[in-house]
Amino acid sequence: MARPRGGSRKFGTAPRPRRGRSSTPWLYLAPALVVLGGLLAYPIYQLGLISVFHYTQAQVSGGEPTTFEGFGNYSALFSDGQFWEVLLATVVFAAACVVSTLAVGCALAVLLTRVRAVPRLALMLAALGAWATPAITGSTVWLFLFDADFGPVNRVLGLGDHSWTYGRFSAFFLVLLEVVWCSFPFVMVTVYAGIRAVPAEVLEAAALDGASQWRIWRSVLAPMLRPILVVVTIQSVIWDFKVFTQIYVMTGGGGIAGQNLVLNVYAYQKAFASSQYSLGAAIGVVMLLILLAVTLVYLRLLRRQGEEL
Repeated sequence: MARPRGGSRKFGTAPRPRRGRSSTPWLYLAPALVVLGGLLAYPIYQLGLISVFHYTQAQVSGGEPTTFEGFGNYSALFSDGQFWEVLLATVVFAAACVVSTLAVGCALAVLLTRVRAVPRLALMLAALGAWATPAITGSTVWLFLFDADFGPVNRVLGLGDHSWTYGRFSAFFLVLLEVVWCSFPFVMVTVYAGIRAVPAEVLEAAALDGASQWRIWRSVLAPMLRPILVVVTIQSVIWDFKVFTQIYVMTGGGGIAGQNLVLNVYAYQKAFASSQYSLGAAIGVVMLLILLAVTLVYLRLLRRQGEEL
């Protein structure tokens, strides 16, 4: 008796799925990719193009021709000691902001699941109000709260005419408070939505086993919410690494003698205050590459742990 064509597959077994992935998801994503390509690809291309030319106010006004510098702007940037100081300050400040924002947002998300409807609604409205406040408005309000002469914080704490923006670390701390205040609602709302999706039986079983709230978060909720935590972490890293408005407004453009500069403000000073547009563009390219590298490394580590994103 001849075998049927198509191999020796046994009766009743399902055929193996094809290795090639369907192109249907990409068709749905195509309109968004086209829009993002138009909004992001061309500006990034222009940013990289300006960074490899000698481009100052003289070239903008047409008084001098534009000359190709290659990696000369990057060499000048990397040989500048101030750039490395600003880069280190930016990394440390952004890391502190990310950790603080995640801690406050996750703690309040858990709190929302423990309180009744009226306090929950009040907390949600207050958080969304902070989230909706423009950065420049929030920075001005926080400056007033910590003002050396009229601020209520100094009066409550009995600090007299202490200036929070005079010292380097106190100024960074003040900006960190404002950044966390306007950033934690995104983390809180996102994590709270994830917690509500966790089956109640899982949390009840952990509580019956005698687990504390911290143990439930660390051993039950955090592993189940890991994809959500990945999203909010990456978003927070991107937002906090490129902070500009809060630093510029609250420290008067970077603090005394530039002691509170971060990369975004540093790029602004180079490009517009000093009219060195090519150096400002080079700083922008460096920031873009750093953020891409951090995001890709983080996602790669998660894929090694078997997480599906």
